[in-house]
Amino acid sequence: MNRANTGALGEMAVARDLRERGFSVTAANYRCRFGEIDVIAENQQYICFIEVKTRAENSRYAPAEAVDFSKRKKLLAAVQLYLSQYPTEKQPRLDIAEVYMRLGKVRSIHWIENAYDGDGR
Repeated sequence: MNRANTGALGEMAVARDLRERGFSVTAANYRCRFGEIDVIAENQQYICFIEVKTRAENSRYAPAEAVDFSKRKKLLAAVQLYLSQYPTEKQPRLDIAEVYMRLGKVRSIHWIENAYDGDGR
C-alpha cells in the first residue's frame, strides 16, 4: 500500500470516529496557499482542525512527532484563513489524530486534543 492510500485510510477512519463521537465533518483536505488541513469537524462547542498522521503499529516514532513547529505554523496560517472565510462563534481546537495500522487495516486512533496553541507550541 502506498503512502497516499495509507493516509487516505487514516483520514477516513478519523472522520468515521468523529461522527461516532457526535461531531459533524465540515471539510476534508481543505487546501489553501498555506497548506492543507486534513479534517475540520464541529460539535456544539468546538470547531476542530485535525492533522492526521498515519503510521504502522511498530513505527519507530510517534506519528505526532511529524508535526513539528514549522508544520504547526503552516497549519495555524491555514486555520486563520479558514476562520476568516467561515467565521464561527465556536471555540477553535487544534488536534492531532495518530492512526496506527497493521496489515493494511486501521488498528487504533490516538487523539491529542489541543495538541498545540495559537503560537504553534
